[in-house]
Amino acid sequence: MPNFAQARALLHDFKGDRYLFGTGVLARVGAIAAAWGKRAVLVRSTFPGSDAFVQTIREALAQTGVALIGEIPGARPNAPREDLFRITDALKALDPDVILSFGGGSPTDATKAAEVLRTLGGEIDDYFGIGLVTAAVQAGGKPLTPHVAIQTAASSAAHLTKYANITDTATGQKKLIVDDAIVPVAPVFDYTVTYGAPPTLTTDGALDGISHALEVLYGAVGKPNYAQIEAVAETAIGLVVNYLPRALEHPHDAEAREGLCLATDLGGYAIMLGGTNGGHLTSFSLVDILSHGRACALMNPYYTVFFAPAIEAPLRTLARIYADAGLTTGDVSRLHGRDLGVAVAEAMFAFARRIGFPTRLDEVPGFTPAHIERALIAAKDPQLKMKLQNMPIPLSADRVDAYMGPILAAAVNGDLAIIQNV
Repeated sequence: MPNFAQARALLHDFKGDRYLFGTGVLARVGAIAAAWGKRAVLVRSTFPGSDAFVQTIREALAQTGVALIGEIPGARPNAPREDLFRITDALKALDPDVILSFGGGSPTDATKAAEVLRTLGGEIDDYFGIGLVTAAVQAGGKPLTPHVAIQTAASSAAHLTKYANITDTATGQKKLIVDDAIVPVAPVFDYTVTYGAPPTLTTDGALDGISHALEVLYGAVGKPNYAQIEAVAETAIGLVVNYLPRALEHPHDAEAREGLCLATDLGGYAIMLGGTNGGHLTSFSLVDILSHGRACALMNPYYTVFFAPAIEAPLRTLARIYADAGLTTGDVSRLHGRDLGVAVAEAMFAFARRIGFPTRLDEVPGFTPAHIERALIAAKDPQLKMKLQNMPIPLSADRVDAYMGPILAAAVNGDLAIIQNV
């Protein structure tokens, strides 16, 4: 069984004393905000039970002399551009000196991006890619307003990371800002907020955490920090595989919820050590039919088979995790290359079936061949080039159709045999 103490130690290595996390910590957020400003705005989610937590935040701010000058409704799932622009306009009108966000990945991402637009100006497309916010600040723009990010879901770990995903709902395409300048200055996560999360959100978030750890581990082969990434990824994935079924069966199991919170935070640590790749790239084109975590999780077994010849060490780590959870059959230790990749992919399918999750795109309501065409076009977009380059078997745009095409075709009907290895 994964070790909670090890998970906490890894998170402390990541954020030190800057990260406030655990059970019952929300009442301490006032002192954290007060260290960064005295005029606060709260960008908040609304979900069943959220009002009580928001009231705790209000009282904590008041007790430390921080004026809450406004509350702004947070973003919808996938952080649509329309919500981003609305939040930007509200921040401009209120002009806070510290911003608090209370929500999962999408409200946090939208808050990050809204503060970029409020302070630096321009169009959101100016910042999609790597390091463009920092470049704008260094070119003479003002520094960004401090952001205290209060997480509400065991999912994307947006409160810990340099990423902001924004979706164009007209085209159904998601794009990404990647920049150290947008990392929240003070992350907070009170695990008790997750106790009432419905099964779909619990599953989506946990699978997002697995995908972060898994994809970064795949891309770390041969890099100097491989051992560090392996420790983070193995702990994160082991926690999800062991505790997600339990949390779904017993939603108020505090230990299971803590396991998922620790796991998804470690997923956030992973994506600050390395980059995601295939599963995330394709997920950006499936936002109209699948949540982000579900899209990544559905695609990753297929990318696993494609990457298999280049990722034997990560596959052996994963095989051990899935075997310990009773999700593999036979002696996987004797397998190599593609055969090992297929065995791990089959274990991923077994885990999906254990939690009632689809394993093929043709099982997803609303899926059409147009989604495949969209994903292939998006993979050639220069603004998403980082995902192709992060692959353990990198692809150039002119090789996308030949190699990614069969991966996506396999994901439609579950036929791993049609995936072509380089």
